[in-house]
Amino acid sequence: MKKITILLFLVYTTVSLMAQNKKTKNADKLFEQYEYVHAAKEYLALVENGNTDNYVYKQLGTCNFNMGNSAEAEKWYAKSITVKQNADVYYNYAQVLKSNSKYGDADLQMTQFAIIQPNDQRSIDFITNKDYLSKLLKKEKLFVLNKLEVNSDKSDFGAVMYDNTLYFSSGRNVGGKTYGVNDEPFLDIYQSTYSADGSYSDPISVTELNTRFHEGPVSLSKDGNTIYFSSESFNDDLFQKDKVNKLKISQVNLYKAIKKNGKWTAITPLPFNSKSYSTSNPSIDKDGKTLYFSSNMPGSIGGIDIWKVEVNDDGGFGTPVNLGNKINSPGDESFPFVTDDNMLYFSSKGLIGFGGYDVFSVDLNSGSVPNNIGQPINSEKDDFAFTLNKDKNMGFLSSNRSGVDNIYSASPICKSQIVSVVENTKTANFLSNARVTLLDKSNIVLDKLLTNDKGEVVFNVDCNKDYFVEIYKDGFIFQRSAAVKTVSGTSKVTIFLVPMEEVVVTENEIILNPIYFENSRSDITTQAVKVLDKLVYIMTQNRDLSIFVKSHTDIRGKDDYNMDLSERRAKSTVDYLVSKGVNAEKIAGKGFGESELKVECSKCSEEDHAANRRSEFMIVK
Repeated sequence: MKKITILLFLVYTTVSLMAQNKKTKNADKLFEQYEYVHAAKEYLALVENGNTDNYVYKQLGTCNFNMGNSAEAEKWYAKSITVKQNADVYYNYAQVLKSNSKYGDADLQMTQFAIIQPNDQRSIDFITNKDYLSKLLKKEKLFVLNKLEVNSDKSDFGAVMYDNTLYFSSGRNVGGKTYGVNDEPFLDIYQSTYSADGSYSDPISVTELNTRFHEGPVSLSKDGNTIYFSSESFNDDLFQKDKVNKLKISQVNLYKAIKKNGKWTAITPLPFNSKSYSTSNPSIDKDGKTLYFSSNMPGSIGGIDIWKVEVNDDGGFGTPVNLGNKINSPGDESFPFVTDDNMLYFSSKGLIGFGGYDVFSVDLNSGSVPNNIGQPINSEKDDFAFTLNKDKNMGFLSSNRSGVDNIYSASPICKSQIVSVVENTKTANFLSNARVTLLDKSNIVLDKLLTNDKGEVVFNVDCNKDYFVEIYKDGFIFQRSAAVKTVSGTSKVTIFLVPMEEVVVTENEIILNPIYFENSRSDITTQAVKVLDKLVYIMTQNRDLSIFVKSHTDIRGKDDYNMDLSERRAKSTVDYLVSKGVNAEKIAGKGFGESELKVECSKCSEEDHAANRRSEFMIVK
């Protein structure tokens, strides 16, 4: 795992001193100096020369485990456990197997770990969640991932966006000194400009923050004028001396800088830094009042924990507080990121996941338990440094799933539902078994469902689109909703159905309330829709019924104009009925102008004129 560089010198691996001997002296010294690349070469040379010591196998497994080489780590751990090992070896071996998608074999090693350490919370979680993998695989996918163009062939991780600037850490600065843990260049902080078309500019070094040691990741205040970042304690001459190995051991520490005239200045270490433990991976909340970070300081539950500290109004800091055993496990928890709505994302090796680091979320407002956010964010490899920019509705993930730490964009999948509730307009009772049809804006039918006993149906739909629902229920007038513009979440639509009033059907005529038209208009009015929907219902229940529509005008207007107007009214009436599913061969219409008045009058009132502007429905057969 390349990102081990930001956890400088924090790998505490139990070394069986009794297994060391003169042959392993050089390799062991390199191992204790965290020079895993060179240590592995020395141990491997011993094996090639015939050394079959299980201690050497274990050391090779651990070197490769710390370097993130899961295939080689699996190979050597498998050889080492032919004799009994300490609990950490079985736990690390299990994680390696999960990273290689060998979950059944991993469970066997976790069982062995649980036998040795039955009271470890990781053992308890494993024993009580044997079906963890199937549960994780069933989780709803929340994001779509795409590898960013800013990646290099070295480690790139820890991306966070402020405004249109993407900050991240990278080991791309080749040509200088390399880091013995993974034989890569030391990390620097880089920035890239994000454009509206989705592209990124070529990354450039944030030179005022970078040193010859490791730097990054970073976190910025809401106004963009304060930056918190990780660097090495060597910058402040904070280190411990290992006289035996002639080694100076530094830690990762946190620093703050202020932006002035476009440059980062006044770089200062945070007061709770130490040469004895690390403080790293900062995340400042939206108010700038609470700083979250990872550390192995005294009081930690596991190797590395998530902590928080208050930022005072005068720029000082309170006392760091551990987030407790709801979040922190006996394993490692790191890479915290807190959103504007107080959702904490972090990565864990100790909580149940797919393998390596998995990303978890927890609502700090409710104090809920951590939730593994599932695939594709999480994989069998290391997935970490997840951040979100709510303003741009985009996130970023770091992962070594392709063999090296890379940065991925994480686009939230917008999930939307339309909840349609059908009620009787007269009684306000819910209507069950009503047929609800979902249509898009092109009137293409997408789905049909029956309402439950609460008059409810739920449609899963796309976000930011227009939909319509149509409701059919025997004994009620058909209804169609207005356009429903979906958003992320749930859109509720309540439809009130009007009960079908008693309809008289004689031998020659269907007696309905008349439908009326506005003066000199042929449009179907809202009032007319209610009447015509009744006719739709009657004709769908009587498929052999044929109807002739007679449309009329009042006496105003010239004869030829009125005849044309009544023809248009007949056509609009027929067209509406056909649009609702009435067989076009079963209905016809004709305009009669003012030739068949409903109210004979010479000095007609407005009510008389309105009564004459009508359509009537005659039974043909």
